[in-house]
Amino acid sequence: MTTAHPPSSGPLAGIRIVDLTSVIFGPYASQILADYGADVIKLESPQGDSTRNTGPRYEDGLAALFLSVNRNKRGIVLNLKQEAARQALLQLLDTADVFMHSIRPQKMAALGLSPEELRARNPKLIYAGLLGFGSGGAYEGKPAYDDTIQGLSGIADIMARQTGEPRYFPAITADKTCGLIAAHAILAALFQRERSGLGQTVEIPMFESMVSFNMVEHLYGRHFVDDAGPTGYPRLMSRWRKPYRTADGYLCMMPYTDTHWRNFFTHSGHPEFADDPRFADIAARTRHIDALYSLAQEIAARHTTEYWVELLTRIEVPATRINSLDDLESDPHLADVGLFVEIEDEAARRYRFIRNPVRLQHGDIAPGMPPRLGEHTRAVLKEAGLSSEQIEALFTCGAAH
Repeated sequence: MTTAHPPSSGPLAGIRIVDLTSVIFGPYASQILADYGADVIKLESPQGDSTRNTGPRYEDGLAALFLSVNRNKRGIVLNLKQEAARQALLQLLDTADVFMHSIRPQKMAALGLSPEELRARNPKLIYAGLLGFGSGGAYEGKPAYDDTIQGLSGIADIMARQTGEPRYFPAITADKTCGLIAAHAILAALFQRERSGLGQTVEIPMFESMVSFNMVEHLYGRHFVDDAGPTGYPRLMSRWRKPYRTADGYLCMMPYTDTHWRNFFTHSGHPEFADDPRFADIAARTRHIDALYSLAQEIAARHTTEYWVELLTRIEVPATRINSLDDLESDPHLADVGLFVEIEDEAARRYRFIRNPVRLQHGDIAPGMPPRLGEHTRAVLKEAGLSSEQIEALFTCGAAH
């Protein structure tokens, strides 16, 4: 198996991140940072991250969901219920650039791991709290999961407006979106530290982050305080906004500009609609979006998907077929750019990963295997300055694994 080690290249080479998060939100954020070359040390309890056993697996502890967000990391186990483990963590954090956690602030304070205490020891530390809700609010300290945040942040309402019933996106949307936000917030704090020399506390709350994300387009009429209109961007709420059924399948097309729609109507044999005042410009189309999309559906149904993709590509209207999840690995573009990567372990078992989609001219990091539970505990504690005798004592009393 490819053994993780501190990367020697990449834009974040030399940055040490201690990651006390679990499931998807935090691990997805730290994986992004690991893909940029940071030495991410995944800190787990003796029970391990619950995703270690979520989904299919070759071996216990390396299940599908864990593999998806923990590549390129090292893993250690400390039982923080024991004082000896807490002291070992403090010594490790003295060597860290970033500490990430997803535990309620009150519990962190009870463990002696508050931002004030840790940054008093290590003033350059970036202390990142990945939380359900921001401090000072009515929901502070409440638990949060992807489904509950999707509902609270408006996603279920968006789905209800379009489909007629509240639903969640069939993806871990809140966790992954907030993971992206956490990664760029930590990068911003590291950049500021390069200029100021000081660390800081960073708070990334899921609820506020997802409301900000959802309301980019859906704040809509509420931007205007003195003449408030409705929330929700009408184009996205239309029940007709979905892949168009063709004569033999489905088509994803996106005429958007005035030129797009004029060309679509003209070249599909319906020039009369190109001059229809309901569809003349984006403001008119937005007011009549249901009529526009239902008309486009009637037209699309008359020809095959291949016909439409060829025609629309020729007249420069964005259009594609649908890829199923099973199609993605054989998509010609993804194959050409090598998005899917295989790694073989010491037992000749092959694992498939998706590489970092970002390409850097200098310092790309190849995907490496996620750590087994506690795989690097001894090595990391030794790097933190603990003696061999201290490390073995931690293992003997069960404070480390």
